Amino acid sequence: MNEYEGLIAADAERPINLYSYGGRDDLNAPELYVAILTEELCKRLQATDIAAVIAFLTGQPILSTRKKFGGATPGTSLASLIARELLNFNLPFRVPTLTNNSIAALRFSMTRNLGAAVGRWTPQIGAAILIYDVVVINLKTTLRYNKLVKPEDRLSDGTVGTLG
Repeated sequence: MNEYEGLIAADAERPINLYSYGGRDDLNAPELYVAILTEELCKRLQATDIAAVIAFLTGQPILSTRKKFGGATPGTSLASLIARELLNFNLPFRVPTLTNNSIAALRFSMTRNLGAAVGRWTPQIGAAILIYDVVVINLKTTLRYNKLVKPEDRLSDGTVGTLG
């Protein structure tokens, strides 16, 4: 028997831990994790998440616009059009904003127009909310999972050790 066959045979002899969750008594460790993840997603997703998705999507520059100077993001977004229409005020100072090209260049794009600033920050705020929710859902799922499973099935974080 070669080394690979030995690993397969050793794995086949290892008993599979089964867990009870949500009325089911036959869940293996990965199935349990998915069940907990699904429940955490349902608990966490709310109107703010729907608004974050809308903000992110409406902030994408998919509409055609006039020619722009080199280095500017081509196109404009629905959020920018609406914000510029509703908040067409010039400020006495310049406001730093982020666009797709300015993020890629690691620099801020400046504007005095309040509507332009709001329109440019809309997708970044939506993305930040979504990223935060993904991190919270993942952390809560992992902590809850680790409390329910046997030590050999626990997930670990290589930076700080075992979670939970």
